[in-house]
Amino acid sequence: MRRRRNVKIVATLGPASSSREMIASLFNAGADVFRLNMSHGSHEEVAARHALIREIEHEMQRPIGILADLQGPKLRVGVFAEGAAMLVEGAAFRLDLDDAPGDATRVQLPHREILSALTPGASLLVNDGKIRLRVTACDGESADTSVEVGGEISNRKGVNVPDVILPLTALSEKDRRDLEFVCELGVDWLALSFVQRREDVDEARELVKGRASLVSKIEKPAAVQNIDDIIAASDGIMVARGDLGVELPVAQVPPQQKKIVRACRKAGKPVIVATQMMESMITAPVPTRAEVSDVAHAIYEGADAVMLSAESAAGDYPAEAVAAMNAVAETVEADPVYREIIEASRRSVRGSVSEAIMAAAREVAETSNVKAICCFTHSGATAVLAARERPRVPILALTPFRGAARRLTLVWGLHCAVVEEVERFKLAVVSAARVARRDGFANENDRIVVTAGVPFNQPGTTNILRVAIADERAIYEGEPG
Repeated sequence: MRRRRNVKIVATLGPASSSREMIASLFNAGADVFRLNMSHGSHEEVAARHALIREIEHEMQRPIGILADLQGPKLRVGVFAEGAAMLVEGAAFRLDLDDAPGDATRVQLPHREILSALTPGASLLVNDGKIRLRVTACDGESADTSVEVGGEISNRKGVNVPDVILPLTALSEKDRRDLEFVCELGVDWLALSFVQRREDVDEARELVKGRASLVSKIEKPAAVQNIDDIIAASDGIMVARGDLGVELPVAQVPPQQKKIVRACRKAGKPVIVATQMMESMITAPVPTRAEVSDVAHAIYEGADAVMLSAESAAGDYPAEAVAAMNAVAETVEADPVYREIIEASRRSVRGSVSEAIMAAAREVAETSNVKAICCFTHSGATAVLAARERPRVPILALTPFRGAARRLTLVWGLHCAVVEEVERFKLAVVSAARVARRDGFANENDRIVVTAGVPFNQPGTTNILRVAIADERAIYEGEPG
């Protein structure tokens, strides 16, 4: 099966999409990667969904990526004597460590580390920002606040602290248990919530021990401020616009999204744009025009992937949501303006032989009627460099390692295939020609570009490029080596 687009689609699984039939429908509609949300569902349910994805992967004979999304620390207020209280603008309201039920004057905030980090003037957002409090005084044990935006506050509503870098690790005890479980299960990507600094990513990497690649979710102002360091430490980035839009003024989210996507493209790291992309399709069979424009905007920017959350996990129309996103992607990428924007925003990066080879592969392919760029890769790094070039022709990522192929399904433009390991470059060219013909990228009279590293089977050694006819007889007769 060949996709007719370059951007990838991530679909979240949940109650509406847990059956084998529905997961297969989502894949056939266009899903390339499936997200397992560790905030919901037991380990048994997660394992069952993982097994179904792998069954479908075997049936479809195409690598499918799996991303496990850790919940992260959840900061919440305590409970109220009557279940809720009404906060009035201008009123005083205290947050403290006392576990006594709250009222309209106070409530427990069972997080001493937050109270210790607060300073006068800091803002607190409750219930996704519907209530806004301003700290007027604090002593490490409690915080007195003034209600700037009032409303009803009820039991265990979430708290956001946008103005302060909190002395909290990105991994709660639950996250650590979930991390070990999904790594042993065999997921390809692990998404980290509550990332504030590079050290959060480093901590997770020590625990993962190479068993999965790391996606850092950018959902806090501190992460935006430290974005370059976080990108450098991560294998990929997710622009988590839901939480980011709570902690930042909503008008700042689009420019931050554009900035992050461009920074990731420059660094050669895959970037996912996520949250509320087709929110109305939770209950409607078609998206709104604004949602279509939102998805299109992310694709025009050159994002590697766009993601569905509740639309595919809990909505009434999960397959239709994936199909709608797929249709938007195909239409946008067929627009000549899309190619103009992609090429105008391409950054010239020449820091290694591998980068130079992949830049040359794009230039050769686009100026000599080549049908595809075929990259032999062990770790996946070469294929990611090819994707960073955003070429006009398809990219085939060829690897003997199924795990690498699965991870690369998240990356822009990569058609991933598992091939036999080869010892000679001529055999690599033959293998590339076979895959290009088999999967409909070329016929025996077409030319392909093949890149690989010599000596073979050593990661990070891409140093050779060849243009070849996708015909094995011509390769054997005319190619030395």
